[in-house]
Amino acid sequence: MKAIWNNQIIAESNDTVVIENNHYFPHESIKKEFFKPSDTHTTCAWKGEASYYTLEVDGKENRDAAWYYPEVSQLAKSIKGHVAFWRGVEITD
Repeated sequence: MKAIWNNQIIAESNDTVVIENNHYFPHESIKKEFFKPSDTHTTCAWKGEASYYTLEVDGKENRDAAWYYPEVSQLAKSIKGHVAFWRGVEITD
């Protein structure tokens, strides 16, 4: 699977985990040069507290377009160390 934003592959893996129709990519599969930490946090009742990344590709910014769970609940242990995307990030085979 590939995560693409602004015509750039920002993550690629054959080992994603799908939860709630979101592909979670292993953290080591993201291209870190496109990811900037964000101060945004949200809480999921069953996964835990999410942290976000802002994407920056070729001078364009996509705020909080990637999220991950630094600490996951027992129910969500399969996505520990994984990153998911939204806000216009295309996921393709």
